[in-house]
Amino acid sequence: MATITAAMVKELREITGAAMMDCKKALGETDGNIETAKEFLRKKGQASADKKSSRETKEGAVGIAQVGNKAALIKIACETDFVAINDGFQDFVGSMAAIAADTGIEKFGEASKADFVTAISKMGENMVFVEGQAWESDGVVGGYIHGKGKIGVMVELSNEGADAEKAAEAARGLAMHIAASHVEAISADDLDPAVLEKEKTFLINQAKESGKSEEIAEKMVVGRMNKFKKEICLLDQKFVREPEKSVSDWLAAQAKDAGGTLKVTRYFKSGF
Repeated sequence: MATITAAMVKELREITGAAMMDCKKALGETDGNIETAKEFLRKKGQASADKKSSRETKEGAVGIAQVGNKAALIKIACETDFVAINDGFQDFVGSMAAIAADTGIEKFGEASKADFVTAISKMGENMVFVEGQAWESDGVVGGYIHGKGKIGVMVELSNEGADAEKAAEAARGLAMHIAASHVEAISADDLDPAVLEKEKTFLINQAKESGKSEEIAEKMVVGRMNKFKKEICLLDQKFVREPEKSVSDWLAAQAKDAGGTLKVTRYFKSGF
């Protein structure tokens, strides 16, 4: 029977992140073999994760990472707010975003499986990947996370001729705006026709119920629909940090300062 030293326990703990007593037990069960002990802990962690897999996850955090021209925003849920705001969980979410950026969302589940098992075993709560997006960008990407990962936004800009650093800062400014706003589309041209039709029907019925004729109701709705579009389309909204400007005007000023053109190509928002 091999003698289990403190140095062996420390080494295994640094490799696996498991608790000290679990590492000591694993080494005892495997006659001091580090590699076999790692597998022992992995199986123990998987069993623990399986037991917790049915437990409800209502809290969590979002994370953003950029790896070269790749970026990702992911949402991971856990059971309690106590764990959600814990630095260990926050670091875990960030590291998983980096994996998602590198592998893409389709391969993320398989690539991160062992990490989830380890994190669940270490933190004692069920954790699940909820949603996310990973981009490989030809432009620039800016991200913003509000609070302890409760809201996260990524924005991609095309930046023809523009300084990349200033373009990225503009993208981050837009991400902050979107985090604080209700945005359905970049511009009116991008709005879902079904959303527009639903709102138009609602407004017409509302006007009719107030006693207006169908003809007058139709005319009233034109102005209200224009207002509705401006309220939910990013470029038409008032920029939160400079409300005297529209987002479109603010972005044009940033483009001028950056020495080129800036155009919003896509965005993604997620949170709890």
